[in-house]
Amino acid sequence: MENWQLNVSQPRQIVIRGARCALGPQQSVHAQVHVDGDRITRILSSRAGTSYSQSECEQIDLGGFLLLPGLVNAHDHLEFALFPRLGNPPYQNYVEWGEDIHARFPETIAKHRAVPKDIRVWWGGIRNLLCGVTTVGHHNPLWPELQRVDFPIRVVRKYGWGHSLALGGDLQKARAATPEGQPFIVHACEGVDEQARAELWGLESLGLLDQDAVLVHGLAIDRDGVALMRDRRASLIVCPSSNNFLFGSLPDLSLLSGVEQIALGNDSPLTAEGDLLDEIRFAMRRCTISASRAYQMVTAIPASILRLPDAEGSISESGFADAIAVRDIGGSPAERLGTMSMADVEFVMIGGRVQLVSEALMKRLPFSQTQGLEPLLFDGTTRWLRAPVSALLEKTEEVLGKGEVRLGRRGVLLPASAEVAHAL
Repeated sequence: MENWQLNVSQPRQIVIRGARCALGPQQSVHAQVHVDGDRITRILSSRAGTSYSQSECEQIDLGGFLLLPGLVNAHDHLEFALFPRLGNPPYQNYVEWGEDIHARFPETIAKHRAVPKDIRVWWGGIRNLLCGVTTVGHHNPLWPELQRVDFPIRVVRKYGWGHSLALGGDLQKARAATPEGQPFIVHACEGVDEQARAELWGLESLGLLDQDAVLVHGLAIDRDGVALMRDRRASLIVCPSSNNFLFGSLPDLSLLSGVEQIALGNDSPLTAEGDLLDEIRFAMRRCTISASRAYQMVTAIPASILRLPDAEGSISESGFADAIAVRDIGGSPAERLGTMSMADVEFVMIGGRVQLVSEALMKRLPFSQTQGLEPLLFDGTTRWLRAPVSALLEKTEEVLGKGEVRLGRRGVLLPASAEVAHAL
């Protein structure tokens, strides 16, 4: 967004108080979380007493809420956030799907691509922000817009990537260009046929399987493939709802558990069931994974796979001040995460700055944290976002039509009061 500019000066010291704070999938404590700049400096049990004065710190009262770590979406294609689900499944592999949608839906694809990419990636950021994602792995080139300090979420910057064995060009060259010790991410084994199964061995023959290799999907990986990945210490990101839509098949997570690290990604609305929270619930329901495992697959594990250095995916002293808040209904943090939808996320902080807040919580924020927020309406729910919402909607509707902007299944609009103010 060329003309959007945010004041990005460091926030003052902040104390988040009153919330139950998640320390892991099963651990929590009522605590004060002290933030200085973009970092958490202290996590003090409420029983320890108050250690600040009102003159020193801004305060955010999250009494009645559960504070969870910001989620890490290990795999997304941010520029496809506005697209509908496309396909006439089932397919045998991703190449067949790609050829089919370009033959069947050329007008739909052309219409959505007519929205400038700078605008489309902002919607990708907003789609993730709305469901509590604070860090995302973007599987495509690091578009300049994604590197702006005022982009609504944090995008992983140090990585290498190739599309796939069939469509990725010179993967060895791409691997050689990857910063040392950083992840090299590639789609692999995305399908149910022999071509998909053989891709793992094709990557092995090119010398691309090692501790930095991160494969996405892995649906066709068999028992021998799991042993190979474990031997090479390669990691895996699964996107079950996309696999189910395209191929009528799900990753066997009991088999794939032999892989050293497995994270959950959300892919894009082109194929996914919904957002990352929808993906979590889908994986728990259809892949029969526990709430604790799902929690780890969108927090600590993807942070490790993507080599995130600042305690992303956790609430930790000295780590980034990334957190989300939902109503506290009891139970463990993992159990609560497993019930959540986009409408449950009422507060998102990234690097010490509030990026999203519900109307109810707006009243609890210091004035400095509400400046620059704009409202967005989805499914009857309003959220205030640190993003140029009205300008994005106006420019997108010029292409897609009034009232036709959708993030996956959800239409997004300006609240009526905001439309009136914008017109004035």
